[in-house]
Amino acid sequence: MILPLSAYLTLMQDVYPINLNFDAHPTSCAERPARTSNFLSAEHAVLSQAFGPRRRLILGAVRNRIATARSPRAAALMAETRPTTQVPEHELRRDVTVWGSFMWGYADVGADIYTALGLVIAAAHGAAGMAFAAAGLVYIMVGLAYTELASAYPVAGGGQYYALRGLGDFWGYVAGVALLLDYTIDIALFAVASVGYLNFFFPFLFHHEFPSPVWNLGIVSLYKPYNVIEAIVLIGLLVWLNIIGIRESSLFNEILGAIDIITESTIVVFGFAVAWRPELLVSQWREAWHTVSLGQFAYGFSLAIISFVGLESISQAAQETRRPATIIPRTSLTLIFTVFIFAVGFSNLALGVLPWKEFEIHMDDPVATLAHNIPLLGIIAGPFAAFLGMTILAISANSGVMSASRLTFSMSQLGLISSWFNAVHAKYHTPVRTIVFFSAAAVLAVFLCGLTPQLLGTLGNLYAFGATLGYILVFISLIRLRFLDPYTPRPYRVPINLSWKKGERVFQIPLLGFLGLMGVGTIFFTVIATHQIGRIAGPAWVLICLAYYYFYRKRQGMPVLGSLPRNWEKLQMAVLTSAEEFDLLEQYKVALAERDRQALRSDRSGRGTAGG
Repeated sequence: MILPLSAYLTLMQDVYPINLNFDAHPTSCAERPARTSNFLSAEHAVLSQAFGPRRRLILGAVRNRIATARSPRAAALMAETRPTTQVPEHELRRDVTVWGSFMWGYADVGADIYTALGLVIAAAHGAAGMAFAAAGLVYIMVGLAYTELASAYPVAGGGQYYALRGLGDFWGYVAGVALLLDYTIDIALFAVASVGYLNFFFPFLFHHEFPSPVWNLGIVSLYKPYNVIEAIVLIGLLVWLNIIGIRESSLFNEILGAIDIITESTIVVFGFAVAWRPELLVSQWREAWHTVSLGQFAYGFSLAIISFVGLESISQAAQETRRPATIIPRTSLTLIFTVFIFAVGFSNLALGVLPWKEFEIHMDDPVATLAHNIPLLGIIAGPFAAFLGMTILAISANSGVMSASRLTFSMSQLGLISSWFNAVHAKYHTPVRTIVFFSAAAVLAVFLCGLTPQLLGTLGNLYAFGATLGYILVFISLIRLRFLDPYTPRPYRVPINLSWKKGERVFQIPLLGFLGLMGVGTIFFTVIATHQIGRIAGPAWVLICLAYYYFYRKRQGMPVLGSLPRNWEKLQMAVLTSAEEFDLLEQYKVALAERDRQALRSDRSGRGTAGG
């Protein structure tokens, strides 16, 4: 926290026998920079020796006061931001470390392969590896976009917040509800899949197969009722973990995630070393070239993106991450390539070990089927893969609870949904109402999808719609924010940029952002064209949420299509201060001061031209 100016002046007047009230001097704004620059040099020399552990606080006050002296507009902004340097009443705790940040993302993305592998191979046959690789390339571009935005704007909300900053309230809300659909289905889908792997152990304990009756509920039937009940119990456990707090919930992710990375690596290494047959992989590629239609491959490609959905979990936890400008780029880039390697590795390993039809038959447990056919691991392959799937799917469902709760917390703070969602637990400081509300929605989704014969298939059909719609808006926001807000420091930038000079400012145009937008757009329209349930339920969810948005904004007297007035500069300063990113805060203030000087010169030049 920056030292209050009054306390700073008291301390400094004990050291310097000078008047530190710059505004009392009858000098012009144009004369102040040189004088304050000399003063800053003296300050650094003395303060580095005089104040010890309080040096950062004192220096922060010096820099802030100098920014005030240089620009009248900066002075106004500083006056507005002083109260916000205190911890807000509803501030989320910054408890997520480097490993915790990585595991939040891995928990959400790493589990996807255990549900998508069988689905994609059944759809694309021998071309499944190419479908995973193509979807993975799009995923890499999505990941790079999120890395830039999350490190520049380390707040809860992720894609919803970026769309709000770049496109306004309405599109920020659309991005939010699209991602909320994804997170809600994430909780339901992976809770069901996790208990499915748990039930693998049932025959070993009770000496008969796990029962799968059909309960007649009158006009409807409930398929796999015990799976439904188990999944609901698991969701309840995850709700409790997240209400306790991010530290305990993150620790849950970290322990199980570490086990899963080790076991997943073991399967890939042993599989390629002792079981993989390249001739089988090539033969299945050739067969797919002649037998798989373009429509089949497109459907498999759209399902393959499911293997990469969830990277935005790191950005969702940005407001609770320590030193996000440093941590987020490191963890995001590591996660991007870790998940890509595992997804492409598993798909090509699978097609080099067994014919694709085996995975169509064992669609519910493709990873266990693969591990069972690896020599040396075969004896323990079943329990080993089942435990792997159970744990990684459980932490993915847990990550979904976290992401949904943090997203709605952000939306309520920004006036997009009711402040009822903004309540924080008095003891644990976690968004308890949003955790319970959207976990209850996931429970409802589990029950409703249990009324169809394909419980997992129905949930999977909904999974990609919300994510791809949200990703489209994120790419558009990335591009627009490069022009709308070039002043915010970006610790990481999406590579491949084109410089464009307009007036005195040079803009960096993200060419990779345009390419990623085209890739995600292709997947989105493929989902609409090929997913029968997704193209109905997905838009229906968005329309219902838009109806709520219309009535809520009308009732509150807020614009429906327009945006509320917000002081983004003040908010960004408060965010950087809360994150303890003091270097970025100083860079941001310098950039704003330079903008004001340029505006002042332009204004004077304009008046001179008019007078002449």
